[in-house]
Amino acid sequence: MASQLDFLDDAADFLDATRGHLAAEPVLSTVIATMAERAVREQQDAVDQPGDFPRWWLVVRDRGEVIGTGMRTAPFEPRPPYLLAMPEEAAVALARALHERGEELGGVNGALPTVRLVAEEYARLAGRTVRVAEETRLFELGDLVEPELPEGQLRMATVDDLDLALAWYRSFGREAAEQAGHEDDHAMFEDEAGMLRRIEEGRIWFWVDDRGERVHLTGHNLPSFGVARIGPVFTPKKHRGHGYASAAVAEISRMLRDAGSRVTLFTDQANPTSNAIYQRLGYRAVADQANLAIE
Repeated sequence: MASQLDFLDDAADFLDATRGHLAAEPVLSTVIATMAERAVREQQDAVDQPGDFPRWWLVVRDRGEVIGTGMRTAPFEPRPPYLLAMPEEAAVALARALHERGEELGGVNGALPTVRLVAEEYARLAGRTVRVAEETRLFELGDLVEPELPEGQLRMATVDDLDLALAWYRSFGREAAEQAGHEDDHAMFEDEAGMLRRIEEGRIWFWVDDRGERVHLTGHNLPSFGVARIGPVFTPKKHRGHGYASAAVAEISRMLRDAGSRVTLFTDQANPTSNAIYQRLGYRAVADQANLAIE
């Protein structure tokens, strides 16, 4: 098999080329599908993209048939490509192509074993080593199990919540990594304009207690190919232990499912708290993924 690797600049062109491939496994494709559709919306709205670095959308073909996809759009260091599953030969060919293109690769995220093959081949060529930075797990909601509800209620965020939503979004990466015992923060990025778009699209929610205090934040993506993805899920330390996360995720999961979407989310496998919460709500493991560092 001789894989054809096409690096595209335009998310709309990428979606045109891969729509059938992504739709065939919409749960496994949720990250790249939602990011591509978001990029198309932002392009239509003339939204500036943060940072000056190479961006691409990858289409992998064999004799014209799409057999793999990927993207390098992350604005945070080390700007790791995110890859979905592809044949082993294609993964190795991709690593060699990235090395030949002179792309500095500090990490790779996504489906196993594809990301391991890419990282190991690139590291071999560059004289580096590979380290597992984070092992993640993709879950899909089965039968929703209603939790015991704490005081308060779920409320959609408004523009007045912008500053707190952005601060908590940024805190999530640091505190989630700390909770899972990682030395490095979870890679997270959002600017004020991006958070404002999330709020205007109705994708950010607060749990508000009986005193009107915002005690928890849960976000979600817009559905793509019939699949929605929840995250981030963040409760500040002083408000933890009251069931706010369970209540918010359950209500948003029900809302998305009732609107016709399959509902998914990711967990860090090293975080027993979040894994237990979601499984109690009825989420079931679908696939394991990894964030690999190339050092």
